[in-house]
Amino acid sequence: MQSKRQLSRRSFLKMTAAGTAFSFPAIVPASALGAGEKTAPSERINLGIIGTGGRGTADMKGFLMQRNVQVLAVCDVDKAHRDEAKALVDRRYRNTDCQAYNDFREVTRRDDIDAVVISTPDHWHAIPAIDAAKHAKDIFGEKPLTLTIQEGRAVCDAVKKHNRIVQTGSQQRSMETFWKAAMLARNGRLGNIHTINVSIPDNNRECGPTWEPEPVPEGFDYNFWLGPAPWAEYHHLRCHYTFRFILDYSGGQVTNFGAHHIDIAQWSLDMDDSGPIEVSGNGEFPATGLFTTATKVYFECTYANGVKLYCKTHGGPSIQIEGSEGSVRAGRKSISSEPASLLKEDFDSLENQLYNSRDHKRNFLDCVKTRKQPICPAEVGHRSATVCHLGNIAMLLGRSVQWDPGTETFGSDDEANAMIDRPLRDPWMLG
Repeated sequence: MQSKRQLSRRSFLKMTAAGTAFSFPAIVPASALGAGEKTAPSERINLGIIGTGGRGTADMKGFLMQRNVQVLAVCDVDKAHRDEAKALVDRRYRNTDCQAYNDFREVTRRDDIDAVVISTPDHWHAIPAIDAAKHAKDIFGEKPLTLTIQEGRAVCDAVKKHNRIVQTGSQQRSMETFWKAAMLARNGRLGNIHTINVSIPDNNRECGPTWEPEPVPEGFDYNFWLGPAPWAEYHHLRCHYTFRFILDYSGGQVTNFGAHHIDIAQWSLDMDDSGPIEVSGNGEFPATGLFTTATKVYFECTYANGVKLYCKTHGGPSIQIEGSEGSVRAGRKSISSEPASLLKEDFDSLENQLYNSRDHKRNFLDCVKTRKQPICPAEVGHRSATVCHLGNIAMLLGRSVQWDPGTETFGSDDEANAMIDRPLRDPWMLG
């Protein structure tokens, strides 16, 4: 049986909504100013972890290994996840001080917490981020920054108003291979860039053509897990890792692997504050079963300078940037170029030096202390995620759409404009 409230391709096209951000005065915590390997408690950066599933636990482990950090709280609507996270933190610090919560607001509103790590499913990115900004918390937020374009704008507005530091979890910006690729592009070593190819993998989970509701596991606050998303009957494939294959909660591999490489494309094109002006696509979507995101992805973006970006399902994740004088292909563990001599450049002597971070989490923590912008702040994360959302919208509509990066609208295209945001289930709202 399929839930009537499940977001199908057809129902997605009919949804409309708008949201606004919270607004409260900014407070910079004194604990954000500490430095040194051994510091007094008042000088440490106190963290709360919101979402402790697979990605959340990986993020938490990374922060637990950083200096001048104390994880004070973990939060998850799955008791098994949060208990395991608390136990991990307690073992790390050899005490039982870490508190475990079901409701993220008990973390974002604690006066002794300076920053939060949001590693929830995509549909739970915006509301905790805005609440954190409202309550003077800095934010490390997993990519994609938000589920919708309007949510992204609301987060950016809240962060700017409350003067918060945000690092989007697009960690490829802090990897040498991608930094070198962007450096070659931005320093003219590839000539005039004309094409960028982003390859993303096939879906790595499957769902049968039919499904039946299942009992909610003990200790799992399923209603809270759904949160602002439409009500739907429980099935284990709806939650945890496989949430990413259901449009109610995510954008599939486009916002999973695609978000990383499209972020590098934006960086390489010097489009961190903008985006394409036209997007067209033709994806394949499931006709049955629980999953609703594209099983085969193909969309193309045209930028104002004529550059074409193609995103498609094709083997392992990678990005290839092509110009009139050469090309570069980058992955997380490798980089190659044509001609090969491009990679023999003295990158440190190139004229246009891009932000160089070699540790995404450390970069965030350092910026919490200095109040400088990290390598992937909210606006950058929002603009990169927007390209992903545009690709999904074009594929769902099955036609070309004209995008205005300045107004962040589709002009007079009412059908496309209706997909910039989605309704939120009561009582949840952005502001």
